[in-house]
Amino acid sequence: MSRKSLVIAAFILLTLAGFAAGLGGWMVFGPNTPDYEGTRAVTLPDSTTSSFPAVVEALETAGILASATSLRVVARATGWDAQIKPGHYAFESGVSTYQLLDVLRRGLQTPVRLTIPPGSRPEVVAAVAARRLQFSRDAFLTAVRDTALARSLGVEPGHLFGYLLPETYEFYWQTSADRVIRRVKQAFDRFYARNLAGPADSLDLSKKETLTLASIVEWEALLDDEKSTIAGVYLNRLDRGWKLEADPTIQYVLIDSLGERVRRVLYKHLEIEHPYNTYQVRGLPPGPITNPAPSTLRAAVQPAQHDYMYFAADGTGGHTFSRTLREHNRAAQKYHELLDERERNRQSDDAN
Repeated sequence: MSRKSLVIAAFILLTLAGFAAGLGGWMVFGPNTPDYEGTRAVTLPDSTTSSFPAVVEALETAGILASATSLRVVARATGWDAQIKPGHYAFESGVSTYQLLDVLRRGLQTPVRLTIPPGSRPEVVAAVAARRLQFSRDAFLTAVRDTALARSLGVEPGHLFGYLLPETYEFYWQTSADRVIRRVKQAFDRFYARNLAGPADSLDLSKKETLTLASIVEWEALLDDEKSTIAGVYLNRLDRGWKLEADPTIQYVLIDSLGERVRRVLYKHLEIEHPYNTYQVRGLPPGPITNPAPSTLRAAVQPAQHDYMYFAADGTGGHTFSRTLREHNRAAQKYHELLDERERNRQSDDAN
């Protein structure tokens, strides 16, 4: 081979080597995600990370991966395909194959945002949490009813759910149910110390009494601007030694006794013997009936100052407040007539 041919062959080989190196570098360090705004997330349970093809499929389904081939080649070459950790991960657009694999093999998870709804039941919050985190609905219910966990947090058994402060929290996907509950209860304690302890002391209310009062107001008030007024009515009744006669406690009794919540509290429901029946038992019930919102907790310790002793629903989501029983009876009668009319209209519509 002539010297010129050797030079040409060497040039071609160097060019091919450079091209291969460039291609390899692009596969490793070039962007391997589609273009999208913000981040996209994927959750990889143990069952997925045990199979790298399942990991690739999950990334593609989540719209995160642009080239499955590049990911497979680099993962196989580095041995990282056998090192993927389970968890919840979020990626911005433009992330390289190397960055994807590096995050997944090191388990650098992105926290999950969990919002606890106010005025809920344990079953509802359990379902919400189970959709966001690794544990099951039943695991959450078991933890929130765990007497040992409640006592360790300074709560009487059976009352822990009421302390689950409705806020948005961040947890790693694999956080256990008891750790979630522990952290949320601690958030409640901090909120109480900063915002409620002083006003509650001035009203001679303990932490549990404040929470219990707020939980009743939570189920009674549909309008935020009525919360402090309703709290004032209940406190007026307590000050006079009256029974609270709070319909939300009857709803709690029906849920606890019959497993159901009714659209309308009837006189027969008021006769059920139960420690939470405030039509029969004086004072606040033994504990909270739900988990009140921060605004409701504030209303419980900052009640409106008035001389209202009664209130009745007005049919629009609000209430009519009264000072005397005569005024209250008129308002209640008007509301019941409205309900009866709505029921007649509903039956008429069903018939047609």
